[in-house]
Amino acid sequence: MRVLLAGIALMLSVALSAQGFSGKAIYKTYRKSNVKIGGQGQNGVTPEMEKQLQERMKKMFQKTFVLNFNKTESTYKEDVKLSSPAPQPGGGGMMVMSFGGGGGNDLLYKNIKENRFANKTDLMGKLFLVKDSLIQYDWKMTGETKNIGNYTCYKAIYEREQENISMSMIDGEMKESKKMETITTTAWYTPDVPINNGPGNYWGLPGLILEINDGRLTIACTEIVLNPAEKIEIIEPTKGKKVNSEKFEEISRKKSKEMMERFRSKRGDGNGIEIRIGG
Repeated sequence: MRVLLAGIALMLSVALSAQGFSGKAIYKTYRKSNVKIGGQGQNGVTPEMEKQLQERMKKMFQKTFVLNFNKTESTYKEDVKLSSPAPQPGGGGMMVMSFGGGGGNDLLYKNIKENRFANKTDLMGKLFLVKDSLIQYDWKMTGETKNIGNYTCYKAIYEREQENISMSMIDGEMKESKKMETITTTAWYTPDVPINNGPGNYWGLPGLILEINDGRLTIACTEIVLNPAEKIEIIEPTKGKKVNSEKFEEISRKKSKEMMERFRSKRGDGNGIEIRIGG
């Protein structure tokens, strides 16, 4: 199987070097909410209110992204015009909070040839430029196929151990717990679009990744335009405080704790909120 993949990759390389190649792919994303509301019946939190909040969080994570790509580079950015409007606080004293990046001005640049990425992202009002090596995915081919639109796609999976951190605040006391989990990511890719790229941080398969699912995150391609009449420009972001992935994760956790503290001071007791980081 590895010899076969190497052969496919070689043929793709030859084909791509023979001609210019560019395009764009539109993706819809959905991430399950990691915010849990506890203490029902306390402080006026009812099952109906919790259901309403979960629906707001669901809409918050339904977004549309555009992947612009050429043979070796890509940019991935939210299309704010097509994404669902962000839910607003209100109703029953509930508040929706978002942690980490993923804002409408974020821009992820990947350079497959040089094995690196640059992610311009906003974290609670401060702009960062996260620069690091691309994640190395040890994809396993399953041999399964399915059609997505007009494209024949092949299934690959990747398993990893990941530490997830949960922060909860009950009766004004903040607690942090850590748990190791095995995350299985399923990817569907098509060799009909001959680039080893995909949405978000995903890449490394002999064809464009059209669908991703890891149990919490779902990314599905809805449209592909190859070699459009309008030239595709891939521009690497340069603005923001430069940090690597490890440092940015450290800063994100610190900022999340600060937000929890502010939330506690506003509510008075902070009863009923849990935030999960990672995964």
